[in-house]
Amino acid sequence: MAVRKRAHETQASPTKLVATETIKVSNTAQAYLSLLGARGIDYFFANGGTDFASIIDGFARLMAEGRRVPKPLTVPHEMVAASMAHGYYLATGRPQVVMVHVTVGTANLLNAMINSWRGKVPIIFSAGRTPITEKGSPASRNIYIHWAQESFDQGGIAREWTKWDYELRTQNQLETVVDRALSLAMAEPRGPVYLTLPREVLAEECKSFTFSTAPRVRPPELAHTMPEGIEEAAAALAGARNPLIITGQSGMWHGAVPQLAQLAESMGIAVVETSGRYFVNLPTNHPMHVGFNPHEWIRDADVILAIEADAPWYPAMAEPKPNATIIQMGTDPLYANYPIWGFPADIAISANPEAGLAALNRALEPYRQMKRKEITDRVQRWTKVHNKQRADWQSVANNARNDKPLDPAWVSRCINEVKDKETICVNEYDLSPLQAEFTEPGTYFHCPPSGGLGWGLGAALGVKLGSGDRTVICTVGDGAYIFGSPTAAHFSSRAHNIPVLFVVYNNQCWRSVMESCLYVHPDGNARRLGNFPISDLSPSPDFDKIVTAFGGYGERVEEPSEMIPALKRALKVVRTEKRQALLNVICKHPEAAPPARGKGADWRP
Repeated sequence: MAVRKRAHETQASPTKLVATETIKVSNTAQAYLSLLGARGIDYFFANGGTDFASIIDGFARLMAEGRRVPKPLTVPHEMVAASMAHGYYLATGRPQVVMVHVTVGTANLLNAMINSWRGKVPIIFSAGRTPITEKGSPASRNIYIHWAQESFDQGGIAREWTKWDYELRTQNQLETVVDRALSLAMAEPRGPVYLTLPREVLAEECKSFTFSTAPRVRPPELAHTMPEGIEEAAAALAGARNPLIITGQSGMWHGAVPQLAQLAESMGIAVVETSGRYFVNLPTNHPMHVGFNPHEWIRDADVILAIEADAPWYPAMAEPKPNATIIQMGTDPLYANYPIWGFPADIAISANPEAGLAALNRALEPYRQMKRKEITDRVQRWTKVHNKQRADWQSVANNARNDKPLDPAWVSRCINEVKDKETICVNEYDLSPLQAEFTEPGTYFHCPPSGGLGWGLGAALGVKLGSGDRTVICTVGDGAYIFGSPTAAHFSSRAHNIPVLFVVYNNQCWRSVMESCLYVHPDGNARRLGNFPISDLSPSPDFDKIVTAFGGYGERVEEPSEMIPALKRALKVVRTEKRQALLNVICKHPEAAPPARGKGADWRP
């Protein structure tokens, strides 16, 4: 399940022959679908409207003729459709295509678009365009919405959250536009693009379509053998007495995980993950892994290597000492598309983490022997820290094993007990990183740093769609579950045979909203009066009954002793009956269990 890798083409001969293919089609829409199939697009995640007329007709013809086209998936909400595409990319590393209905569909799509933009996920977000003409074409306007839905600048809705946007003007530019969209989306740092498709252009008639069998536009690579700044970074790390590595998203590149493990162990450098822990960046059982709270360690570090970490620490909470050397490594190490980003970058290295870490390991080789004693001492010291952390975290879960309502730490520990190494977890906030162990790349995905709620349900379906027989567990809060358009998600699971286990941590509130209030006003009125308006989600619905309307298995869990048995029952339904399942787990309200903020706390965004 390699992510962000592409096969290198064989070296071209001096005389390059460009192969083409000509196919019979009736209009632009059929040519478009055929070209997507030829470019390796597996699925067409769609939420349709009146702009889809030629797309629907084209699929009907091409599928009946056995042509190679993406498989169309009807998804009854844009957030779910886009999040499924997002998850499918995470599982496969291949770019995706989503199509929605004109301006209104794009507006519904925007939350997911922001997630994919900040998550560096390459998706062609496409939308029909309200018919341009009032008469004169079979595709001209014919119902009242075709006037009200038009905007002056449809691409402007998406422009801040995409790398490129364009409106297809004519069939003659189709191959150029599609290949440009795919290549720009896949160029590092990766991200979404937006393409509008007017109804008249899609319906434009033709008898055939000729295109290159392989795209002539290839995205540039950042996989340099020796990226600029590597030697300087190696010297700084080798000379450090207390170096530290902070990472958040390096594990999106699966090959970066063993490279990071080699760097940490061979140089005795502790690795701390940011609170989001978006991927498996380093196996959590690795002795150099020291948790998820950089604020514990940054004050003592003299050299910090931050790898794909958009917020390696929170300056309002803690900062490194002024003379510490800060190394930023990533596909965009200065985060140029963040309006304000004030973190130091004494050394900035533009590289994908797999290539950058491999180069850094090579550059550090001469230093390892001369620093052997110092490295050994650090390994021993951090191993003791690692072991104590895990014992403390285990105690937290054990101490909560009888608590009712259930403690999220205990729920997370139970999920850890029932999953195996091949199980993939898709987490929208509530699976505690302190209680769930992940050792294999690509087995854990957290919602993007933008935090557009509602991502988890669709993303889990997409991950499952791209992962074959592997088990997928989706963990969400009750607020995130509601945001995830659950009827659309459960419909899609049933309609497309995508069995996932959904675990809802139901604490009857938006915890992050409450915690934000307490952070800004620790002794304020809300705490004093015990009243947190706009954060309460009670009375809580019977989430476990919703899934049953879509042929799934639902169960309410209130007894802590029933957590593991309930998980096993639900997993049996998912694995053997190939049906979706949902556990509605009644958890502690945050007022009853205020978040810890001391050393070793479960540091949350």
